[in-house]
Amino acid sequence: MQKRIIGIDVARALAIFGMIIVNFKMVFGNHGNPFLNTILGLLDGKAAATFVVLAGVGISLMTKGALHRNNADELNQNKYKLLKRALFLFLIGISYSTIWQADILHFYGIYILLAIFLIKSKPKTLSFIAIGMVMLYPILMILWDYDNGWDYAKMSYIDLWTVKGFLKNLFFNGFHPIFPWSAFMIIGMWFGKVQLSNIKVVIKALWVSLTVFIIVQIISYFSIAFFSMGNQEMISELTPILGTDPMPPLPLYMISGSSVAIFLISFCILISKKYENTTFIHILKNTGQLALTFYIAHVIIGMGFIEIVSPIKMGEYTVNFSFLYALFFIIVCLIFSMINKKYSKYGPIEWIMRKLTD
Repeated sequence: MQKRIIGIDVARALAIFGMIIVNFKMVFGNHGNPFLNTILGLLDGKAAATFVVLAGVGISLMTKGALHRNNADELNQNKYKLLKRALFLFLIGISYSTIWQADILHFYGIYILLAIFLIKSKPKTLSFIAIGMVMLYPILMILWDYDNGWDYAKMSYIDLWTVKGFLKNLFFNGFHPIFPWSAFMIIGMWFGKVQLSNIKVVIKALWVSLTVFIIVQIISYFSIAFFSMGNQEMISELTPILGTDPMPPLPLYMISGSSVAIFLISFCILISKKYENTTFIHILKNTGQLALTFYIAHVIIGMGFIEIVSPIKMGEYTVNFSFLYALFFIIVCLIFSMINKKYSKYGPIEWIMRKLTD
């Protein structure tokens, strides 16, 4: 169990690093260097998806013992703790959204709330629910206008703070809408019920997920090429539908994001088992345990510093700058995690959450 947890913490660290890179690129700018833009574009929506899948894995691991022992009292205690954490994250995320509309925490809180009702579900049931949510979303897009409420030039949601706008953003067309994004957490719950202590099972998950990812990318690329027949305007129109970008979160993206998450988690479990006593793995483990602190810090401190220094240049920086600054911030996170570990078991935000919810 401990070795498995180390791998999950390592995966969480890599996921938060990916989110830092993606968000810095979106806020500061991505001008120039097409090659780097293309490479970093592969992280769009994938790092955040991994972050959510990891939460689902964590919920399954957290409740596995109580379910195995059929201990109703222990299970109810776990559910109550999750309920309080969901409320904490939702409220933190809502307050956070006033300065960062791309926040995932308030969505995250709702994902956890839904997950509480599925804790006793069998793996097959979880997979059917996740697939159903993914397949339902294109139907919702036929019924409702996905673009309504968006100012894509500024990447901001115009009527976010109206009741109707907030609910539509939350459930349908926000950065990480409940439908279908909560499927990522359900997939994580399904994966958490797999025998992750069995190396053969993890290796199989690694290769199957990688294969699925490659197949989806091939299907996406050739379907766009076939239907567009080389017409650039058609390519622009088809890419949101047949591509694997996160907005809108259509089935090809959801499958791609899920497969990347399963691959990364499997890879980290295997690597952490093989190199568990190395300093690097311990640093990544410690960093992953402070993911919530670093998520909030990368906006308030990381973005805030640049906005204070040069507010008029926000959105105008090169992708080289955004990437290098992200790497600098990641190094700061790694150093902070090492220092913090000497004095505390938890990060600042994690400590507050545990005090309020445990």
